[in-house]
Amino acid sequence: MTTSPSTRAASAAVVPSARRTLVSTGIGNAAEWYDWAIYATFAPYFSKQLFSPSDPTSAILSTLAIFAVGFVARPFGGFVFGWVGDRFGRKNSMTMTVALAAVGSLLIGIAPTFGAVGALASLVLLVARLVQGLAHGGELPSSQTYLSEMAPREKRGFWSTLIYFSGTIGNMTGALIGAILAIALPKADMAAWGWRLPFILGAVMGLYGLVMRARMPETEAFEELDATRTKSRSLVKDILEHRKQAFQVIGMTVGLTVIYYVWAIVAPTYAATSLKLDPGQALWYGFAANLVFLVALPLWGRLSDRIGRKPVLIIGGIGSAVLHFPMTWLLHDSLWQLFVSMSVMLIFIAAGAAIAPAAYAELFPAKVRTAGVGVPYAIAVAAFGGTAPYLQTLFTDVVKQPWMFNAYAVVMVLISVAVVLGLPETKGKDLSV
Repeated sequence: MTTSPSTRAASAAVVPSARRTLVSTGIGNAAEWYDWAIYATFAPYFSKQLFSPSDPTSAILSTLAIFAVGFVARPFGGFVFGWVGDRFGRKNSMTMTVALAAVGSLLIGIAPTFGAVGALASLVLLVARLVQGLAHGGELPSSQTYLSEMAPREKRGFWSTLIYFSGTIGNMTGALIGAILAIALPKADMAAWGWRLPFILGAVMGLYGLVMRARMPETEAFEELDATRTKSRSLVKDILEHRKQAFQVIGMTVGLTVIYYVWAIVAPTYAATSLKLDPGQALWYGFAANLVFLVALPLWGRLSDRIGRKPVLIIGGIGSAVLHFPMTWLLHDSLWQLFVSMSVMLIFIAAGAAIAPAAYAELFPAKVRTAGVGVPYAIAVAAFGGTAPYLQTLFTDVVKQPWMFNAYAVVMVLISVAVVLGLPETKGKDLSV
């Protein structure tokens, strides 16, 4: 069977458009996750530069406290950029968030030292983290709404995997750059100026993402909204009108965010600090386990397009809950155990991470989709994901009862499973309304 020239031309036009959408969304999302990764990686170096070096312990604690400020700012970013996305377009919101993130990264990269300007250096760091927190709070809802609306409805689950896929690439890039610089530069040079390089690179990545996103088209779902979207409507009222869906987003997120931070982010550090495994080797084994996570994401996305969102979310949630204690017990005194336990858990965690962006977007009408997802999601991540590493350390190293945190993590996952059981199946839903 042959195709006409016009059909072939239309098909050729679709592929570059889809590729541009995926690349532009992915680069910006990866850049913002990269910013968060390098802050944690290089905090021991720049803490002594931006705070008083006379008390190194106080300096690192202050640096980590400012890191937490970024989580506090995220709900405000979800509110502000959710409003922008629902009133002025998903593309405009995405472009603004990646630009703001680049500014925050640049501020840290060129921040004056404590020795040069005193406490002003610490203030610059605080402002930069607030800026990045606002940007990251707005990035995820904006990009996942855009991606879900641009995706063919029969492939929306697969397309939505780009959010965590690109974000994980950003995290892994930050860790990889940290490892390379630690090998390439003497400790004195790393402490003096080497730590600035990844932040400046982050600003450049953000600038590239800005240019890419400025060229993106707006989604048809937003364009088809009637003129009421530009009227002076209360965003709070819009969210309250859809409070059931907002609480569903929180319920779906509490388990995913806790279990994700435990196994994808904190596990190598936990193995090094609490289990006394080699820190450098633990990071590399954690890096390898995240590659398994990347492979699993699109497979779950494709499966959700076949059998539905609910079955995949339930399989991932129950699998994570059932295996959390056994994999924690396996993680004992060797690096291969770290890799196996992380890999097994991340395979099941990938089920929720892969399709959550699509599932969130499918819960809300177009007029409130960005803010409706952004605000409750950011609240859940800040309240539960942001506190997970602290609670794990508290129960493990202070209370000496690690099972208490593990039980907490399982309960959070089961809460998410219970919420999913009450959701409607939304696979293939029309997002233009």
